[in-house]
Amino acid sequence: MDSLTQIVLGAGVGEIVLGKKLGNRAFLWGGIAGTIPDLDIIGNLFMTELEALVFHRGVSHSFFFAITFSFLIAFVVHRLYASGLYQKKKFRAIIASITALLLVTVFFAIVSFFNTALGWTGALIGIAFAGLFILPMRKIWTYYNADRLTDIKISYREWYWFFFWTIITHPILDSFTAYGTQLFAPFSDYRVAFNNISVADPAYTLPFLICLIIASKMAMKNNQRRFYTWLGIGISSSYMLFTIYNKFQVDRVMAQTLKKEGIEYTRFTANPSILNNFLWSGVAESGDTYYQGTYSLFDKENSFKLKAIPKNAHLIEHDLDDPTIDRLRWFSKNYYGFLMREDGRVQFNDLRYGKINANSNSEKDYIFRFIIEKIDGNWKLVKSLAGPSTEDRKDIMANLWDRMKGV
Repeated sequence: MDSLTQIVLGAGVGEIVLGKKLGNRAFLWGGIAGTIPDLDIIGNLFMTELEALVFHRGVSHSFFFAITFSFLIAFVVHRLYASGLYQKKKFRAIIASITALLLVTVFFAIVSFFNTALGWTGALIGIAFAGLFILPMRKIWTYYNADRLTDIKISYREWYWFFFWTIITHPILDSFTAYGTQLFAPFSDYRVAFNNISVADPAYTLPFLICLIIASKMAMKNNQRRFYTWLGIGISSSYMLFTIYNKFQVDRVMAQTLKKEGIEYTRFTANPSILNNFLWSGVAESGDTYYQGTYSLFDKENSFKLKAIPKNAHLIEHDLDDPTIDRLRWFSKNYYGFLMREDGRVQFNDLRYGKINANSNSEKDYIFRFIIEKIDGNWKLVKSLAGPSTEDRKDIMANLWDRMKGV
């Protein structure tokens, strides 16, 4: 899921594991650990676009990584506190700065949430909401500038389990999205994807975040602190169960729609659209054709509005075993189609996420799309694109909201 959600989850798990010994530092270290798997984006600096696409949510999002990397980071942090270095003013200034940077990241993530959904009005709401971070930021800054910090005595074993749980919950949460997570890397590139929640869903994140903000204002030994942390985990987990229930119901509607329309299919998938769990996109495979459409829980009829999309494998001369095409097919879980762009190049479209405009079939209508070109006998990825353009985003979100309300 998005970075904000992973920071919040890591902070919450950190508080449960070591909050009674670390206080607000459990939020800090947990939030940092919760973002570590996503540092695989650093690979973008050294890899081709295709390599980075395969690498993301790979080994850094696996059980193997959580088990092994936790040994290293636990050793470093344990030595930090055992040596007393954390009491040095220069080091405290660095930690305070990192904390401030983390909170600023959360601040802008919240503003982005609201801005994407509601435009400038949403951005102003997001700024007002994110202003809640001024209080914990001020408290943390004051704490780290105190004459002496509270002594920390935590064993290496405790640190290991702290980082293991704050790291492993990241890929586990990601596996509930449609993007998929390579939980078993490096031994398998199979991507676990339960498809029941969007990669960004404020209904999961914001109540959890509010509970953690309340908890952060309380004393380390105050039992109410753990109550609010568990409350946040409970609310988010209950919402996750709600999305799983929705997934089963939506899959049932998809199967009924295909049967009603007499479409013979080999498989289908459905997943929620961005920022909500009410509007779902579904796609079914039927030979060389896919049937893709949307369904809102508020629709008057319990059926998907499906339209045919040809695979168009002839556009790549049926080179489905080409290394680039093979990797893109793997990424899309074999839900894909091709079309000829206006510039004469071929575009590979990932059909799992549906279309921005359900009523047309242009090159800009697909959420995930990849421009490919045949060079020296082999297909190459020229550019990957995702989502609508910036200037179209407000209109797209308005259309999404209208469609979510049902037809």
